Amino acid sequence: MQINQASGRYRTCNRVFGLLAWAALSLTPVASLADQVEIRMEGDYPGLLDNARAFVGDVEDHSLSSLRRYGDTVDERIRQALRALGYYDPTIARNIRDEDPPVLVMEVSPGEPVRVVSRDVTITGPAQDDSLFMATLPKQPAVGDVLNHGAYDSLRQTLSNRASRLGYFDGTFEQRRLEVDPEAREARIFLHFASGERYRLGDVTFNEDQVFKQSFLERFVQFEPGTPYHADEIADLSADLTNSGYFSQALVTAPPSDAEDGVIPVSARVSEREPRSLGAGIGYSTDVGPRFRGNWKEHWINPQGHQRGADTELSVPRQNITGWYEIPLDPPMTDSMRFGVGYQREDIEDVQSDRLTLGSQWRHLMDNDWTRVLSLRWERERFDIGNAESGTTRLLMPGISLSKLQSDSPIDPTHGYRLQMDVTGGSRELFSTVDVAQVTTQAKGLITIADDHRFLARVEAGAVATNDFSDVPPSLRFFTGGDQSVRGYGYETLTPKDSSGTGLGGRYKLVGSIEYQYEVVDNWRVAAFMDEGNALDHLDEPLATGVGVGVRWISPVGPLRLDIARGLDEEFGGGWRIHFSMGPEL
Repeated sequence: MQINQASGRYRTCNRVFGLLAWAALSLTPVASLADQVEIRMEGDYPGLLDNARAFVGDVEDHSLSSLRRYGDTVDERIRQALRALGYYDPTIARNIRDEDPPVLVMEVSPGEPVRVVSRDVTITGPAQDDSLFMATLPKQPAVGDVLNHGAYDSLRQTLSNRASRLGYFDGTFEQRRLEVDPEAREARIFLHFASGERYRLGDVTFNEDQVFKQSFLERFVQFEPGTPYHADEIADLSADLTNSGYFSQALVTAPPSDAEDGVIPVSARVSEREPRSLGAGIGYSTDVGPRFRGNWKEHWINPQGHQRGADTELSVPRQNITGWYEIPLDPPMTDSMRFGVGYQREDIEDVQSDRLTLGSQWRHLMDNDWTRVLSLRWERERFDIGNAESGTTRLLMPGISLSKLQSDSPIDPTHGYRLQMDVTGGSRELFSTVDVAQVTTQAKGLITIADDHRFLARVEAGAVATNDFSDVPPSLRFFTGGDQSVRGYGYETLTPKDSSGTGLGGRYKLVGSIEYQYEVVDNWRVAAFMDEGNALDHLDEPLATGVGVGVRWISPVGPLRLDIARGLDEEFGGGWRIHFSMGPEL
């Protein structure tokens, strides 16, 4: 610390004070004992006491005489710690308790603090008209506040960091000082920042020693040459390249030292990943029991970034295999065209079906952050519903899906929501054997209160329009119940039934759920929930209710859920059930 006396005032260099102030902790007892030094603070000043204790540190292995000599050092460190938080004139008394080991007791009376009487923060140059730069600056230290050198240092550093982040690389402080008059207990802040011109981003160049075409790589770039510099643009480009699945490494740099006439060239160096990968895994849920999943993927098959792959899922009630070919569009991070073929066989409750699908999807992220998927698929489905219905349908079905996901974490969010709506259908006039339209909607929401209290809500609804419901295949009818629907009931057992008890599938679906979770220890939560819903032929039909409790473990790959639920409506097959499932909550 450097203090210069001028006209009764002291000008304080506060870099050291800033570091000392950040050592303060938020809570403390009235007295603190660390081996051979005990600090007692007169009055209720927990922040001061913590800062003093942190700066003095642990004191041990001192004899009575050496501890007495060490008292001057402890005294000065306490004064420095208090000055960092605005208390320049403490009264400190000391005495030694002759114990084994001896203890140095420091009695501290902080005195009156120094307060900020003026704050002169001025921005000149182009930054003064830049809304990003002039966005809310830290309010502390404010006029009337007790001086906190750490808060002053944070304000000064915010200006410097903001200039670097927004490309004002020639910015300088014309004035940067904190004047402190300890006798008058007054502090004055002077921060005058001249921004200079804002730098701009130039062309992005990619290394040539990789397999992809330059025209494909350029689609990842979401800013035009001449765009005002922003560190987020560089970070976003690096993240988009890294997360695309094409590269094992992506390094994007834009050094201001390479700028010419205020334009910074951007360099992106990428290394393609291994072209193929193979994955396999096993899992379990009480809906379908044990299941095996496998996938094979070619992450790139040509310089245009095309991909292809195959996926399979095998369980006792359901088996499927699909193959696909995907073409990235512009931008390739979000937009693509996919062509696929798949086969699925199901034997669930009273429904047996075999379904062959050929189709295509165009995925596009809109400006409002909604994802739109336009699809066209041809399906051939052969089905048997108990002894009640059987048939073979062929459908050419255009469709549209709109979805939006907002959350603060992909694995374990604390706040967020998901919205989705799907519309599809076919017509006898367009190569289909059934006139049918299906609409489904889903909304999920999650909030966390006071860190430990989580509330989840879910609503699902769907409807089928047709002139002959008996011709509609099971894949377009509604069945509810199970781990992800209404707990306390069997998987897809909630559905209209005929006189023999055969589940036929419903024209409508209504499902709602509310759940409360409380975190008992890190990554472990207990839960209580209520679900209500059914698949219906008519909207005025009764719904089934399930209630229960459960345990949540937040594993590294996502939440695992174990629930004990009771279906309250025995006429719908309700009773006690155990449900186990895994996957994201949104």
